[in-house]
Amino acid sequence: MITRRRLGLLAATMPVPLALPALAQGWPSRPISIVVPFPPGGSNDLLARPMAAKLQQALGGHPVVVDNRGGAGGTVGAMHVVRSAADGHTLMWGHIGTLAVNPWIYPNNPYDVLRDFAPVALVATLPSVLVVHPSVQARTAEEFVALAKANPGSLEYGNAGNGSASHITMAAFADAAGLDLVAVPYRGNGPMLADLLSGRVKCSFAGAPVVLPAARENRLVAIGVSANEPSPLVPGVPPVGARAVPGFELVQWHGLVAPAGTPPEVIARLNAMINGLLGDEEVRQRLALEGAEPAPRSPEAFRQLIATELERMRVTVQRAGIRAT
Repeated sequence: MITRRRLGLLAATMPVPLALPALAQGWPSRPISIVVPFPPGGSNDLLARPMAAKLQQALGGHPVVVDNRGGAGGTVGAMHVVRSAADGHTLMWGHIGTLAVNPWIYPNNPYDVLRDFAPVALVATLPSVLVVHPSVQARTAEEFVALAKANPGSLEYGNAGNGSASHITMAAFADAAGLDLVAVPYRGNGPMLADLLSGRVKCSFAGAPVVLPAARENRLVAIGVSANEPSPLVPGVPPVGARAVPGFELVQWHGLVAPAGTPPEVIARLNAMINGLLGDEEVRQRLALEGAEPAPRSPEAFRQLIATELERMRVTVQRAGIRAT
């Protein structure tokens, strides 16, 4: 028999489930903050800001602000989100670096991606472009692989820094193809591109916005993309996985995550809104300016992508011996 006292004790043990529908119904009740764990002006920031503006419109003008919290390769901003209230008012603009690479290149990385974050919505994928300096005697990815195999340890590739997307992509490509390439890290894409254009380094596997302007001016030669299908952003350039390294694919990806414990009803509502925005032609054009393609996905599918990429990056980082500097 359930007495009044026992009923009170049972109710006291279940405050969170009973509160969730009310919390979700009242969301949002204050400004929503999208934390970009990098300084303003980078690719994460440039993608997050138009999405924040569109989300604000979708919420009828309710404030959605971008909060840049750079430091330690994204760790400072990530930990701010981990420690924030799990009520749907603090989100993080996450990408392959913060959510899949950092746990393996920082020995004391303080967050556990799958434990500490709740995936909300995958937003976009960005194929990288394999480019060579015109002096390199390769005009296709197959010729590049053959050249590198014939001259092991002689081809230097530029990247934006240890653990950067351009570093990880080329390291994974070289590993899959069995190539011995020499990594030359820089502090950002700007100085890397300058040396690539001068011929000081001979190649790179970088984001489309970084290298395509020079390729269009014939100052670099684009010979492959890292996606498994041709990209409309890079017309006429085939996937390296088509023939050069069959099956190879590695794209950058960006999406929104929330602190673990965020109400599922809030996550579902955010996911539906973001997926709807990704069908907007203005949003698609804005993403294309940054070399990105919309990639709507459910929270569960986004979580599976993160889990798969975490394991893949663990292997890539370990085999290439990559460490943050």
